Amino acid sequence: MFKPPLLAALCVCTLVTAGCSTLGNGPAGSAAKPQVIAHRGASGYLPEHTLAGYELAVRMGSDFIEPDLQLTRDGQLVAMHDDSLQRTTNVASVFAQRGGAYKVADFTLAEIKRLTVQPFGPTAGTAHAGFVPTAAQPLAVPTFQEVIDLARAQSAATGREVGIYPEAKQADPDMEDGILQALQANGYRAGSKLFIQSFSDATLRSLRAKQQAQGLAYPLVQLGYAAVAEDGGVRMRVRGPDGWRLLTLPEVATFSAGVGVSVGNKAYPVTQAFIDQAHAAGMRVHGWTFNKPDAALAAAEFQSYLAMGMDGMFANYPDLAVAARNAWAAQPKP
Repeated sequence: MFKPPLLAALCVCTLVTAGCSTLGNGPAGSAAKPQVIAHRGASGYLPEHTLAGYELAVRMGSDFIEPDLQLTRDGQLVAMHDDSLQRTTNVASVFAQRGGAYKVADFTLAEIKRLTVQPFGPTAGTAHAGFVPTAAQPLAVPTFQEVIDLARAQSAATGREVGIYPEAKQADPDMEDGILQALQANGYRAGSKLFIQSFSDATLRSLRAKQQAQGLAYPLVQLGYAAVAEDGGVRMRVRGPDGWRLLTLPEVATFSAGVGVSVGNKAYPVTQAFIDQAHAAGMRVHGWTFNKPDAALAAAEFQSYLAMGMDGMFANYPDLAVAARNAWAAQPKP
C-alpha cells in the first residue's frame, strides 16, 4: 500500500531544486506554493506519456505527473492522450495489417505493449542529456498502475511525495470505476497528493457521487475554458453530454475542488476576475498548457499568471516551470 513520505521532513534536492512544497490541494487562498504539473510528463523533451518522460519530469522538480487515461479492449487503463495510437506510437508499422483508426479501445493491453512511443513536437527526442531512465521499458505505453508505481518509487528516491493527476479522457462509467479502484488499491486517500480531472462535468459529478457512496474524497478538477456570459458574468465553459456549455463557478464548486483552464486560447482568456471568483468559490485554478521552450519567454508567461494568483501550471517543459515558480516564490509579497 502507498504510504506518502512526510514532506516537511524529507524534502531534498532533485536535478532542479523545487524545495519543500505543500500538497497544493487544500482550500483556495492557502499559503501553498504554486504547483508544477508535468503535462503528459516532460513532453517537451521526451515522448509523452512514457515512464521516461514522467521520471525526467520528477527529476526536474515537478510536483505532479499527469497521466491521461484510455481503456484498452480488455478493460485496462493505459496512459495515452488520444483515443488513437497512431499519432504517438509506431502502431502503423507494427500492426500495418490492421489499418483503420488504430483506436486504443480496439487493442488489448498485450498488443499495446508491443508498441514504442515516439516523440512528438519540434523539441522532443528519445533521450535527454544527462538522464538515464530507470524503467526497463521507458518508452513503452505504460498502464495506470505502472505510472502509480513510478510515482511511488520516485517519492522514495527523492524524499518528496510525487503527486499524480490522472485525467478521465472518456465519459465512461467503466473508466470512472477503474480509476477509483486503482487509487483505492494503492492506498490513496483524501490527503494524498492527487487530483482527478475531466472536461466532462457529468463524469466529475458521477465520480463525486461514487466517492460519496464509497466513503472516498479524492479532489476533482473541472477542465475547460474561462468564459464571459452574455450578461458579462464569469463562467466556465465545459464539455456537457450534448456539447459545450457554460456553468457558473459556484455551481462548479459544488462538485469540484478546482478548475483547469486554457492559457493559450485568445477567445477564452484567463482574467484576474476569473481567478478571484474561483478562489472566492473555494477552488484552485490550474492553467494549461504552458509550452514555451525559450526560458526567458516562458518565465515571463509564468510570472504573468502567478501574479494573478494561479495555483498550478501544466507545463511541457517542467524545468522552466519549476525555475519560474521558485523565482516567484522567492519574491517579497505585499
